[in-house]
Amino acid sequence: MSSAQPDTRERILTAAWSLLEEGGGRGVRMADVARQAGVSRQAVYLHFPSRAELLIETTRYIDAVKDVEGRLAECRAAVGGRARMEAFIRAWCGYIPEVHGVCGALLAMRDSDAEAAAAWDDRMAALREGCAAIVQDLTADGDLHPDLDADEATDLLWTLLSVRNWEHLTGDRGWSQERYVAAMQRMSQRVLCAD
Repeated sequence: MSSAQPDTRERILTAAWSLLEEGGGRGVRMADVARQAGVSRQAVYLHFPSRAELLIETTRYIDAVKDVEGRLAECRAAVGGRARMEAFIRAWCGYIPEVHGVCGALLAMRDSDAEAAAAWDDRMAALREGCAAIVQDLTADGDLHPDLDADEATDLLWTLLSVRNWEHLTGDRGWSQERYVAAMQRMSQRVLCAD
């Protein structure tokens, strides 16, 4: 028999997600999550032995709920490094506004909170892996700029696509989302591609 109630693990993850978005990084202790989820602290620890694991799994849960794999389908189906890079940038840059609250919370906590730093680093490592795959395709096409090696090119693309850059341009400078995406696509091709 199925139940309309989400299971305990999902309730905990949803509670952590909500606390991250609403509190900007404040009040995301295990006890706060337990209270928000309507479970005991012991239940939280049974599912997530550490706060770092809870935060990491929360960010991965968000990616699953928001169907990151589906968002990357166009990128994975694209032929050639340039086409894949354009689709990857469109997918990632379109995703940033949807998860910006959680990103902002993790960034705000990162310097003084090792668990939040672990969650942030986990997601940024996944982004960097995507950038590395794009650079690998550009290299295979013979299209990587000759002055760059694969690691440098990956670092540059990863940096171009940082959440902070999105914040500066769309928030501080008032760029539209469309302008931002187009600029990142144009800039990445100019910086990374051979011609």
